[in-house]
Order: sequence, then structure tokens, then C-alpha cells
Amino acid sequence: MKRDEHVNDIPDIEIVDLENETVQDTDFGKSDISDDFEGNPDDEYEENDREEEEEEHPAPKGIRRFLNLHVLFALVLLVVVGLLGYRITHWGQRVSQSDIFKDGQGSYDDSWDSILPLTDENGKMIVNDASNIVVFGNAPFADDRGSSDNLANLIAKETGATVYNCSISGSYLAAQHTNFDSTLAPMDAYCLYWLVNLAAGVPLDGYYNDAAEALGDKTPPEAEEVVNTLKTLDFNTIDTVAIMYDATDYLMGNAMYNDDNPTDPTQFTGNLEASLEVLQRLYPQIRIIVMSPTYAYAIDEDGNYVSSDIYIYNGRDVLSTYVIKECYSSNLHSVSFMDNLYGSITEDNAKEYLTDNLHLNVKGRKLIAKRFEYFLNYYSKGYASQE
Repeated sequence: MKRDEHVNDIPDIEIVDLENETVQDTDFGKSDISDDFEGNPDDEYEENDREEEEEEHPAPKGIRRFLNLHVLFALVLLVVVGLLGYRITHWGQRVSQSDIFKDGQGSYDDSWDSILPLTDENGKMIVNDASNIVVFGNAPFADDRGSSDNLANLIAKETGATVYNCSISGSYLAAQHTNFDSTLAPMDAYCLYWLVNLAAGVPLDGYYNDAAEALGDKTPPEAEEVVNTLKTLDFNTIDTVAIMYDATDYLMGNAMYNDDNPTDPTQFTGNLEASLEVLQRLYPQIRIIVMSPTYAYAIDEDGNYVSSDIYIYNGRDVLSTYVIKECYSSNLHSVSFMDNLYGSITEDNAKEYLTDNLHLNVKGRKLIAKRFEYFLNYYSKGYASQE
């Protein structure tokens, strides 16, 4: 066998000169080592030394930047504080309280008053002189019932109309239970909703017999008279209904409203709205005027009078919220709303018009009667054109 000619050939190899740290070229080209070291290797060592030195001694430029930011922030803060102080000390003209009240405490002219006319099915205004008025409510109409200074009697005098007083002393607007139960809340029979249904011809004699039996001597003295009036009075002859409950519901902590059931009779506004719907459906010729509670003082745990704008009963809300909600319900049903909380007897003048924390004195009743006459005759006597 002929031996391979290349068996003894010496293979090509790379020869590295360790002293000069260079690589000789071979047939395979330049080595990878020469590719990694472009330029002078000493430069890499110097760069590494600089990085280590920077780690041990941070550059002054970073310190200056850090300090400059804090100095800038401090300067901005000083400028803002200075401007604020200047504006506070130079804002407007200083006026003492004695100067402010030198002409008296002043009055609050804004209110939730809403005077609406009666309209027909086409929305046309109906203007008639009022001649027969029915009033529903509690103490404002019920106090001193037989006196000439009773509110219902003062309204009759101011307007010249016949006024049927169907108010019940000690009553309230929001029923305690949806279905009447004389064993649980006999006074519920005298809330607005059941009285209006009685006027609408619903046979409710059993309610009032049971209520009177349960209440005994505590039955309101005018209850029988009112029940008989509502059962016999022809509401087709009535042209105006006035509704006024004082702050009793607020003081009792009665429920105020139920968005899921706007005509819930156990709510302050729900009982009102349910009653309005009955009257408007059966007696469309009647103009309705809802009169809000006047201001009333709350009574704290120690028996002291406190502001009803800061005191809450039974986790409900302040008195003004009851009034605002009542106004909203009245507006929904397009009936007039007479705001007595801000437009008649307010927190500022309450001591002048109340006998205690709640009840009206004669001066207070006269004020309410005068305002009611204005609402009643706003269109018929041209009061609207005078504004």
C-alpha cells in the first residue's frame, strides 16, 4: 500500500510570542485575541482605574446638582410663603364686627318659595278668587283653636274665605307603620295620608274608632270634629287646600324619604306625595299650597335649646333637610311651596315669634297668615305684576 504523502506534514499552527504579546498571522488569519484588543491595552487599565476612583470619590458635579435643586426649592418656597403672607396682610380693608352690625343683624332674603298657579289639563292658568279653604296639619293650625288669634282664623280674616280647620294637635306627617295598627301607633290615624283618604270617601271609621279607644284620654280633643267634617264636607266645593306641619317629625326623628318608593306613607315626603296624588287625582280643581315648618330649636340631652342645623335625631338629618326635601316633593307635583324656614321664621328671628322651641306665638301666626294671603292671591290680585 502506498503511504499517504501528507502523513508527515507539519500542521499549520499559531505561534504566540509571549514576550511581545502578539500573535503571528497564519493561514487562518488574525486570532481572536488581536480582535479584542484594539488600540493600546494600557488605555483599558487606565479607564478601569478612573471608574474605581470615581466610586471612592464622587464627582463634584453631582454634588453641585444635588445642592442646586434643594437651594432652588427653598427659594421657591420662600417666595410662595412671602406672597401668601403679603396677600393675607393686604387683602381688602379690615372691618370690625361692630361696623358690620351697626345697622342691625340684617336679613336673609333667599328662600325656597315657589308660587305656582292652578292649571287645566292643557297647562293653561286658572285664576279664581279663593272662597273655600281646607287646612291640614298639626300645632300651627291646631293651637288655640277657638281663639280669634288661631292661625286658621287669622287666614280667614286675611282672605275673607271660609276656612275648614282639619288640623290635629299632636299629630305628625310620617306614619310610623305602613298599615294602620292602633295597638302599635294609634296616632297614625291622624297623619295626612289617612285624613285625605277619609276626605276622598274611603270608609275609615274603624281606624278612628280604634284610635280613640287606644288613646283614651289622650285622644286629640278636636279629633271627632275633624273626622266628621272630612266625612261630610263636599271637596268638590273646595278651591284651596293648605298643608302645614311643624318640626315635630324632625324632633321625633321620623324617616324623611325613600327614593325607591316616593309615596311611602312612613316617610315625611312620602306621606306628603301620596296625599298630593290622592287630592290631585280626585279633585283637580283644588289649588294646593304646602307650607314648610318654621324654624324650631332642637333640644339636646341636657334639655338645652340648640341649633336644629347641627343636631340630628334618630340618625336622620337636620331640620333644613326636611324642608328642602319637602320643597322638592312639592315641585314634583307642581304645587306651591311656602318656605317658612328661610322666608318667615328663621334661626335669626325665632325668639321673636316662638313661645318655646317649637310653637308659634300670636305674632308668629300673624306673620304666617300674611304670607299665606300673598301666596293665595298672588295671581288673582296682581301681586305677580308688582314684582
